[in-house]
Amino acid sequence: MDTVTVRDAVPADAARILEIYAYYVEHTAISFEYETPTLQEFENRMKQIMKKYPYLVIEQDGVIQGYAYAGAFVGRAAYDYSCELTIYLDHAAKKRGFGRKLYEALEERLRQLGFLNLYACIGYPDVEDEYLDKNSAQFHTHLGFETVGTFHNCGYKFGRWYHMIWAEKIIGEHKTQQPL
Repeated sequence: MDTVTVRDAVPADAARILEIYAYYVEHTAISFEYETPTLQEFENRMKQIMKKYPYLVIEQDGVIQGYAYAGAFVGRAAYDYSCELTIYLDHAAKKRGFGRKLYEALEERLRQLGFLNLYACIGYPDVEDEYLDKNSAQFHTHLGFETVGTFHNCGYKFGRWYHMIWAEKIIGEHKTQQPL
């Protein structure tokens, strides 16, 4: 019987998480990075994010199948109730409900921390190809995100131009006198 768990990531998870991410850097336009970060660089990224935001992994029978985290949205104090989300699943672990389970856990953690607005930056093709399809946008829509903006032809990878969309989900009440 498969045991699926969501837990906080730890720096020791970096090698497996980087293995998952490397596929997207090297074979897709889902990540707009051209070069896979080194393990040291990736560990540093994780540690920096973990100082303020949740960083989660999903495991099946003890093997990490994906990860999701929140990060700064724009990085100015007035945006402190907002954050940007990122999720990656092992490319062989799709269509098993891992993405939903991870995002629901991340959303609940962010709600507990007082975040109100969730944002996702999603690569989006004019026409689906072997490097980028519309699955990520559809996934976010299915989970209650709404597309709120499109940047046209802003990412160039594999000799092609791709759009980037912003999706938003509001998870809390915006008060006139918001507690700090």
